[in-house]
Amino acid sequence: MASTRRLAAILAADIAGYSRLMGLDEVGTARALREHRATADPLIAQHGGRVVKTAGDGMLIEFGSVVGAVECAMGLQRLAAERNAGTPAERRMEWRIGVHLGDVLIEGEDILGDGVNIAARLEGIAELGGICISEDAFRQVRGKIEAEFADMGEQSLKNIARPLRVYRVELAAGTKLQAVTPPPALPLPDKPSIAVLPFANMSGDPEQDYFADGMVEEIITALSRIRWLFVIARNSTFTYKGKAVDVKQVGRELGVRYVLEGSVRKGGNRVRITAQLIDATNGAHLWADRFDGSLEDVFELQDNVAISAAGIIEPALRAAEIQRSVNGKTSDLTAYDLYLRALQKRFSWGRAGYSQALDLFRQALERDPYHGAALSEAAFCHQALHAAGWTEDPETNRRQGIELAQRALGCGGDDAETLGRAAYVLAYFGEDIDVALTLIERSLGLTPSFARGWHWSGWLKLWAGQPETAIEHFERALRLNPRDPAPASLMGIGLGHFFTRRFEDARSMLLRSLREQPEWVPPYRFLASCYAHMGRLNEAREIVEQLRDMTPVVVPGAAPQWRRPELRDFYLSGLRLAAGEAT
Repeated sequence: MASTRRLAAILAADIAGYSRLMGLDEVGTARALREHRATADPLIAQHGGRVVKTAGDGMLIEFGSVVGAVECAMGLQRLAAERNAGTPAERRMEWRIGVHLGDVLIEGEDILGDGVNIAARLEGIAELGGICISEDAFRQVRGKIEAEFADMGEQSLKNIARPLRVYRVELAAGTKLQAVTPPPALPLPDKPSIAVLPFANMSGDPEQDYFADGMVEEIITALSRIRWLFVIARNSTFTYKGKAVDVKQVGRELGVRYVLEGSVRKGGNRVRITAQLIDATNGAHLWADRFDGSLEDVFELQDNVAISAAGIIEPALRAAEIQRSVNGKTSDLTAYDLYLRALQKRFSWGRAGYSQALDLFRQALERDPYHGAALSEAAFCHQALHAAGWTEDPETNRRQGIELAQRALGCGGDDAETLGRAAYVLAYFGEDIDVALTLIERSLGLTPSFARGWHWSGWLKLWAGQPETAIEHFERALRLNPRDPAPASLMGIGLGHFFTRRFEDARSMLLRSLREQPEWVPPYRFLASCYAHMGRLNEAREIVEQLRDMTPVVVPGAAPQWRRPELRDFYLSGLRLAAGEAT
């Protein structure tokens, strides 16, 4: 049958919070929906509407007149308000409606095209019990129906190329729609929470739904391995599949702070996956990215994208949580708030930042002595102060770092971050390197997408005398978190080149590391040693002069982290030469 086109008024309607209602009473909700539709049918026919299709809790209706479509929309909302009278707020069945006038493609009994898509997007931004119409529809009904219209300005609608001006329909004074109360929002969990919505299949090929759904399942699984994150199960998020959703509403209905949504587009044998992370409490976009790949091995592609996405999302969520805590109240801080504020200080890389962070971690541990992450972070601060020569009593600092790391292992259980950081600290302070390597392997087994885990593994491989493997692990950490310059990983790659005598590569990476973080002491030491081994003593001595302004410890007296004596001696001999000390 040949396709034809015509101008039509399209009404898209959807029951808000339908998945929540089904969770409360599946049988009763299904029955109530049937009753709603049965009472709506005469109203739709009265205004010249044709129900094109129903899908779950939604309806698509075509009208020959925009006036008929908008009057029908108002009638549907009045009808819903009447039926909800006396019903508890959490069990009300409330419509959101969008109306648009546009060109549609007719295929049999179905209608397709941008006109339909715009109506659906307008429904998605409507309030509970509300109606949104496009500017094209507004021009046709202005002054012809008993209603007032509130100009909502230009709105960017999902997957619609250009912003559209939108109007909210309000009945004339004295005949306004009965106010409806939104269902109560689920309380947010104690830890960061996220829902991964079904990705939209933009390929126009229903056969690709399986790939998009599998992609989301893999991402949910990868995120679920992050122990500090509360992840909503697939069964709950997939109730939103195929619907135009408001992420704020999703956040309220599922009780989450963050929502991840995305799309999959196939072209030939290539596929592009886009994703964006949104703060559901205010609609702010925190991160967006895209991933490209080949469909030759679907499962490998899904796995790689899931690991990459989780690796990027984890630090983005951490940064958002830190900012939320820092911007919050300063009284009655919980252990978690203190922990987040300490992280902000620790990320400064400076001496004062580490000292302030250590004090905040101690306060967090006073409130929760078994906070594994705070224990391992406090141990890390001791390690950082020791490495930079910023401690007056290095031996006491070392003992405290080891004690905190061991306590973290006892409290952290199977938390990948706690295991990895504790392994890093213990290895640095000269504890059993084989035990530390086992711990880091366990950490990576729990969360393969954990960028910092691969970073710590790189350092352990360096200290164990495996510079080539270390470079591979640092590079994987950078791939998993490409938006973070990660100066310590850049430094680690530089050291891998340094110990394999690729001095020019080493110099380049160490300089990159210092450009990203000029306050951190250790890269200066290795850069000075590198210049000395290259025979560039003037440049080596310039670096040492900078070092003397930063720390009293230019040449460490001992470096127990380097398990192979020849590597340790190679590093220290170059540094002593640069510092003008006898070797």
